[in-house]
Amino acid sequence: MDISIHASFLPHNDPDAALAFYRDILGFEVRNDVGYNGMRWITVGPTNQPGTSIVLHPPAVDPGITDDERRTIVEMMAKGTYGTILLATPDLDGTFERIQASDAEVVQEPIEQPYGVRDCAVRDPAGNLLRIQDLR
Repeated sequence: MDISIHASFLPHNDPDAALAFYRDILGFEVRNDVGYNGMRWITVGPTNQPGTSIVLHPPAVDPGITDDERRTIVEMMAKGTYGTILLATPDLDGTFERIQASDAEVVQEPIEQPYGVRDCAVRDPAGNLLRIQDLR
């Protein structure tokens, strides 16, 4: 089989803040920005990886989600425990400095982990955890 990851989904609760973070701070290109009934789905991705995207979506819009589940998702987003993604860069320190200068929430500064990677952790405007590894 030949299977690749095409897109991952992360929720946002402020499309303009999400767009500013992923486009202006991380440097991702905007591939799609679609509005429907007052909601927005924004697709972003690294310029050098046109086949891989992150879809930033309104939380809990699936019609199969109950009101209780929707409340739980919003609560987990507020605590920063709902969405996570792992990114990688050949310049972890430079990337971290740019993110830190933006006043994004820093969870962990770059550190050598006991499991063999050097990484840092930050949260996007919706509270999603982004771990960024140093490419070696």
